Amino acid sequence: MASAKIKKGDSVVVLSGKDKGKTGTVAKVMPKDGKIVVEGVNIAARHRKPTQQNPQGGIDRFEAPMPISKVAVADPKDGKPTRVRFEEKDGKKVRVAVKSGETIDG
Repeated sequence: MASAKIKKGDSVVVLSGKDKGKTGTVAKVMPKDGKIVVEGVNIAARHRKPTQQNPQGGIDRFEAPMPISKVAVADPKDGKPTRVRFEEKDGKKVRVAVKSGETIDG
């Protein structure tokens, strides 16, 4: 992968799957695995037996990693999904939303 189009802290929209249409903030990017963790999206539940550390047991809910291809950066103007292009402004390489032409902070 050349350079990351989606970074930690970006606002993204889920394009497919059970959470289609949901938006969230990127918590973690795993470029080697091609996966991403988005806050509040793709919640998985793990049933835990009672142990000495956790005598209560119960159900742990957590954000599971999902493929990067299932999300798109949210356009800063209207919040809809957009592709990202790189442009050079003032000698710096910046990310730009293809839909609106707005610069994506980061």
